[in-house]
Amino acid sequence: MSERREAGRAASYRPDIQGLRAVSVLAVIAAHYGLPGAQGGFLGVDVFLVVSGFLITQLLLAEVAREGRLSLRDFYARRARRILPAATVVLVATVAISSAVLGAAAALETVRDAAWATVFAANVRFSSVGTDYFARDQVTSPLQHYWSLSVEEQFYVFWPLLVVLCLVVLGRRRGGRRATWPLLVVVAGGVVGSFWYAVELSHVEPVAAYFSTPGRAWELGVGALVAIAGARVVAPLGPRARGLLAATGLVGIALAVTTFDRTTQSRAEFVAVPVVATAMVLLAGLRRPGPTGADDVPLAWPQRLLGIRPLRAIGDWSYSLYLWHWPLLVVLEARYGTVSAIARLDLLLLSLALAALTYRWVEQPLRSPVRLPRWRAIALYPASVCVLALTCALGWSFAQHQAATYGEGPPVTLEGSGLVTDSRVDVSPDPVVALVQASVYAGERGRPVPRELRPARLELSESIAGVGECDYSPAGTRVVCPRGDTSADRSIVVIGDSHARMWISAFERIAAREGYRTYYFVKPLCTAADITVTDPAGAAPWGDCDAFRDWAFDQVDALQPALTVVASTAPEGDVHTAAGTAVAADDPRRAAVMQQAWTSTYDRVAASSDDVRLIRDVPLADVAPGTCLTTGEPDLGDCLFTPDAVHEAEADVSVRAAAVAGVPYVDPRPWLCWQQRCAAVVGDVIPYIDRSHLTAVYAGLLGESLGRRLGIWTV
Repeated sequence: MSERREAGRAASYRPDIQGLRAVSVLAVIAAHYGLPGAQGGFLGVDVFLVVSGFLITQLLLAEVAREGRLSLRDFYARRARRILPAATVVLVATVAISSAVLGAAAALETVRDAAWATVFAANVRFSSVGTDYFARDQVTSPLQHYWSLSVEEQFYVFWPLLVVLCLVVLGRRRGGRRATWPLLVVVAGGVVGSFWYAVELSHVEPVAAYFSTPGRAWELGVGALVAIAGARVVAPLGPRARGLLAATGLVGIALAVTTFDRTTQSRAEFVAVPVVATAMVLLAGLRRPGPTGADDVPLAWPQRLLGIRPLRAIGDWSYSLYLWHWPLLVVLEARYGTVSAIARLDLLLLSLALAALTYRWVEQPLRSPVRLPRWRAIALYPASVCVLALTCALGWSFAQHQAATYGEGPPVTLEGSGLVTDSRVDVSPDPVVALVQASVYAGERGRPVPRELRPARLELSESIAGVGECDYSPAGTRVVCPRGDTSADRSIVVIGDSHARMWISAFERIAAREGYRTYYFVKPLCTAADITVTDPAGAAPWGDCDAFRDWAFDQVDALQPALTVVASTAPEGDVHTAAGTAVAADDPRRAAVMQQAWTSTYDRVAASSDDVRLIRDVPLADVAPGTCLTTGEPDLGDCLFTPDAVHEAEADVSVRAAAVAGVPYVDPRPWLCWQQRCAAVVGDVIPYIDRSHLTAVYAGLLGESLGRRLGIWTV
């Protein structure tokens, strides 16, 4: 790189931006590590995006002004030097640590996440997983924070192309300089369009909105606007006005971090506060060349404060610090449970140490264009993919090997468990219940886990009952898919959330034997109780759930089924009464409000159904059986669990409402638990996918028992 280019970069260096980066990453860590008063710290990521859009655009504009063109090869070489080394090191380390510390199932999920992060598509992965209720009970991914890196890199695939089009092709020369107005117009339009898209998407698909690159592009675009037109905006401002502008921006960021919470994380109208505030800080620090080449306006005090040495140091480490802090916390808590405040402080210090080392020995050496010329820098892309592909392959193989070594015992049987010879036990005449008794009995005596299990330990996430073409997860989906015996003249309708969906394999077995058409109006996270719930991102009342439930009730009216079955778990987060009052999960009024909502549902479907039944929710496990069965060297007793008391109380609300409405209910607990102990393995079958959903295999085996309890399985 020429001396002129190096000098230009040195002149454009802004210590205050390094301080702003430090503030951003510390806010994110404070939120992730649970520091009181920093519940909105996740908005530090939005500050990062604005700063990134500003800096990258500033570099591109400077290159076009200096060279009259833009080298895409140089741009992507710079991105490779900046992003790939540290990202690759942390990915490799996270896969290795997860494989060594976590169970095979969790390690395998980390491998999958690493594969998506390798190709900068982690946001796509987590958007799809985040909208899947069956994945919500699983261990949080130690690589989830790579979503923001993926958003950035996806944006920068096309951003330099747009700059070339607007400046080099459309911008005409004026006194040896290129006009920036075409780029300004295009970026301003893009910011408005992206912001509008983010607002609209957040109201119907909040999880998708949070991870969406088009829905985040406006934040990078705001930073780009500051780089394009900011100097003209602040040119008339003196030190006092600039100081006031920067101070206002810092106050805006601080207020967002300390007063916002997770209910605002995907709402663009709220995120606009820290985004605009960041733009104000960037504007205030823009340098205006004077006659000697130096800025003739002194730096305002907020810029000087942000530029102090400790903040600059953390700002230098901020990228590596962001990468390290999350997997350290997630892996530790996945292995040992929630850690203390002292342990989190230790993790923060470890994160700082790792970040400093990564910055010194990985980032800095490989950022030098002298040590790593353009073509070698570009070669980092395939090199990183190869290293990570090998890492993922090794992690995958190790997880498979671990899973293959777990369990040396035979399947649990009634006779083999020793239950029938114990005179203190009354063995149930129901064979399913008796096998559950035997499985719990064997677990209490430390019997080994069966070698062969159904489904396989590492295939639990795939043992989900299919919904065919009727996947109602996307907002606005309204189709009807008859299943079962489609020629039958009588039908069964199942209404609820994913806890209704998990019974599909049982109902399909019933329908095939007894001759029923079946309809499954099941939407994940959307309770069957007739009440407004909070959307999946915890951001606002979920209108699409209300609309779907009303539509499902209309379908019951049209179909006039022989049997309508209601199944659902308690809603997460707040529920909202007809008067608009939000009722939190720990509100004493919650039970009465939910009982009324359940009663409303029973009344609405009873008018159009020959029979209505409730399936009470299944017990909630403290740890997913699949995780327990693939961690350490467990026996069956290690993975027994006691039903969660709060969850049981919430399930009882639906039963009380059913009793008032005269609706019979099916209690599935005897098919899972005995004497308040629940089995992670029943016979040779794993009953749970995660902490609260039945596997399709086990639900299918319960078809006859369920049919008999519903009164529709003939002898």
